[in-house]
Amino acid sequence: MPITITSDNFQTEVVKSKMPVLIDFWAPWCGPCRMVSPIVDELEGEFEGNIKVVKINVDDEPEIASKFNVMSIPTLAVIKDGEVSATAVGARPKEDLKQLLGLV
Repeated sequence: MPITITSDNFQTEVVKSKMPVLIDFWAPWCGPCRMVSPIVDELEGEFEGNIKVVKINVDDEPEIASKFNVMSIPTLAVIKDGEVSATAVGARPKEDLKQLLGLV
């Protein structure tokens, strides 16, 4: 199950993570977010131990979303060593997300 990120656990779970982190920026009212969510969950299961998957509700954490310049959702960001290594905006197929993560 992906970890829900807040301003309280962002540094620990994302910035200081020893493994790459896939951030799913989403909101409950977002239809495309609901399409991407199961794919993100599948990736977490497939690559458990190799990546960390987290979700950030942009309505609950607007300051984190603004740090990442999230203008539309879903936005997916890959963080490696505390830095953004890749981003994707909009609903994407699973293979695209694997490429984003560098897992293919």
